[in-house]
Amino acid sequence: MLSPTAGVDFARNRLTHSLEVAQIGRELAVSLGLDQEVVDTACLAHDLGHPPFGHNGEKALNTWAEDFGGFEGNAQTLRILTRLEPKRIDASGRNFGLNLTRATLDASTKYPWSLAQAAPGTAKFGYFDDDVEVFEWIRSGAPQGRKCTEAQVMDLSDDIAYSVHDFEDAIVGEFIDPEILTSRSGHDALIRAVARWADGKFSEDELGTAFDRIAQSETWPTTWQASRADQAKLKNFTSDMIGRFARAAIHDTIQAADGAPLGRYGADIVVSREVRAEIAVLKGIVAAFVMESGRRQPTYERQRVLLTELADALWERRGSELEPAFAADLTSAADEAAARRVIVDQIASLTDQAAISWHRRLCEIPLV
Repeated sequence: MLSPTAGVDFARNRLTHSLEVAQIGRELAVSLGLDQEVVDTACLAHDLGHPPFGHNGEKALNTWAEDFGGFEGNAQTLRILTRLEPKRIDASGRNFGLNLTRATLDASTKYPWSLAQAAPGTAKFGYFDDDVEVFEWIRSGAPQGRKCTEAQVMDLSDDIAYSVHDFEDAIVGEFIDPEILTSRSGHDALIRAVARWADGKFSEDELGTAFDRIAQSETWPTTWQASRADQAKLKNFTSDMIGRFARAAIHDTIQAADGAPLGRYGADIVVSREVRAEIAVLKGIVAAFVMESGRRQPTYERQRVLLTELADALWERRGSELEPAFAADLTSAADEAAARRVIVDQIASLTDQAAISWHRRLCEIPLV
């Protein structure tokens, strides 16, 4: 989602995005006969592991941690749910996190594999090596490497919300001019940029055709003057696209299941290539106008430097600046890798503004 500092004060943030993902997930769960509470919880939890500055922060922490297991937001989510967030602690002092059910934790696992098992060329994985015990408990009896149906619903809900709402925020924030999209000014270059963002998953012809299908919507935004009429049309476009993508997935999934129960590993969520291309178009347009925009790159670089410097500063101080729970984790760490993981846990727990504040306090004054 766009940062709330991207140009407007009311852009979506991680909380509002998670609530919107849960709303979509609940509707899909009801329509598909899945456990609504399991899907709802997974959707609400899916971004808990995101560090400050979102995916950009992930890159910085992954680089800092590359010699001891890297960093991945989804793996951090599992760690928070099962180890870091204190709710259930046994007599020995061992923390079991929120003590959620297997089904709920499985539904929250977007990538049910480790870094070593991840496909070549991707850094996406679902658990860190020192969390293997709880991961194996969650996945006991599950098909290796396969997401449960509820996790697939969470993943699709995230994709839908992310693509549609970021597009809306980018127009409201005036990063995207609908008149340029409608007039097709630079259209071929835009589709090429979308294809690059899609990383070869779709051809330019597929994406161009998907763009045309979306642009034929009666609510497709054609102008933006922030008038109430423009706002209403944009909100209706957002609603139309969410309904369009969700209805298509529900129809195709039920048809493919042919009466079989869908829960856990009963069937897969079916999303047609056409719908996936349309989702990729909305994501790619935002990427072309916002994420890959030259004016944003210096900001992204500063964010990565900030988190790297903060991690170095916390490591140099060996726990003296950590919050008490993380300081205790560092003291009890078995080796350097475990100790460095605590530094990452602490930084990943911060908000954007907290990370900036900590950096200002620890890195913009000389070490004593």
